[in-house]
Amino acid sequence: MRQIWRIAQKEVSDGLRNRWLLAITMTFAILAIGIAWFGSAASGQIGFSSVETTIASLTSLASFLIPLIALLVAYDAIVGEDEGGTLLLLLTYPLSRMHLLIGKFCGHSIILGLAAVTGFGSAALAIVIFAEGVVVSEVLAAFGRFILSSTLLGWSFLALAYLVSALVTEKKRAAGLALSCWFLFVLVFDLALLAILTSTEGRMSPETLPWLLMLNPTDIYRLINLTAMNGFGGVSGALAIGADLPLTHGLWLGLAVWVAAPLLLAHIAFTRRAI
Repeated sequence: MRQIWRIAQKEVSDGLRNRWLLAITMTFAILAIGIAWFGSAASGQIGFSSVETTIASLTSLASFLIPLIALLVAYDAIVGEDEGGTLLLLLTYPLSRMHLLIGKFCGHSIILGLAAVTGFGSAALAIVIFAEGVVVSEVLAAFGRFILSSTLLGWSFLALAYLVSALVTEKKRAAGLALSCWFLFVLVFDLALLAILTSTEGRMSPETLPWLLMLNPTDIYRLINLTAMNGFGGVSGALAIGADLPLTHGLWLGLAVWVAAPLLLAHIAFTRRAI
């Protein structure tokens, strides 16, 4: 555990030195406060409208932004050390590959978690202090669920970035694959699901289709936040088929599996990697 903690401390220190933590925190805070007060500007209203509207808007935008940030933070975690020649040096110390992988992942997870808590938490604090007529317990519950699910979403894409980084031998290939993961899970997956739904013309079992949403951590994240406020009436597009999922707490478990499974695969790939 001491080796893992030392590696995690180094990653957090590097993140602070590179201003990653400050940049991500500021991005989350500006995003959350801006949407809370100016999200209704298109309808001619400026000012805080409701917790539900704010969380729904934040969820839609964060599902694009958080995966991209997580992939950019960690795509070169292994391959970057290898290309720079420092990976071989690190492994000459009394340090196993598992210690190195878990330590670096913990460091990046701490950076992303602190940024989510501080950035989105500051928005919740601003709403409690400055917005009129809000119920404090409702704001804290909604933002607590949103921050926890956003952190898990970020960790799942961090784990995917580590898997990519352990599989390839060049940083530019890792960057390309990381962006491909973002396009697949954030942009393409729902469109592909709708295409399957349309092309099969009802031949696919209706019991099977909703479970396909569990193959995408971004969809699980959206379902956790959007269905918790408005029920499935607030969900549209491919997510609407999730109404048939007999899950509530299972969505949280699904998101946790999306953190553990890619990290386990990354460990296997890193163990077999020739250095």
